[in-house]
Amino acid sequence: MNLKDQINEGIKEAMKAKQSDRLRALRGIKSAFMLQDTAEGGAEVSEADRMKALQKLAKQRKDSLDIYEQQGREDLAKVEREELAVIEEFLPAQMGEAEVRAAVQAIITESGASGMKDMGKVMPVAMSQLGGQADGKLISALVKELLG
Repeated sequence: MNLKDQINEGIKEAMKAKQSDRLRALRGIKSAFMLQDTAEGGAEVSEADRMKALQKLAKQRKDSLDIYEQQGREDLAKVEREELAVIEEFLPAQMGEAEVRAAVQAIITESGASGMKDMGKVMPVAMSQLGGQADGKLISALVKELLG
């Protein structure tokens, strides 16, 4: 079952179970998928593109959550946390910091990078290999730390 079908099934189940929080998050995902379908001019949207859309939605929720927590708006932060939890159910498991550190170290060794001047060589490779499995901020921070 593809991602779009999983979301549609999730919406049906949430409606039957009267889970309004889950339903709101799933409808948000479906909306993003529908925008993707129309933006591509009718072209078929791949599962990889759908994953990127989910990652974008998760990042938006994390950013909003940070802002709401800084401003002490627990009511809004709670909504973002709930939606983020639903979105993360459909994303692949995220790598831990130790795993990301080892992968970044291997990329640095492979590319022969020796200092901060080589960050432009390392980051594109790291993001293409680890982008879906690790947070971009973590990857960037580790590349800076290991090259610095």
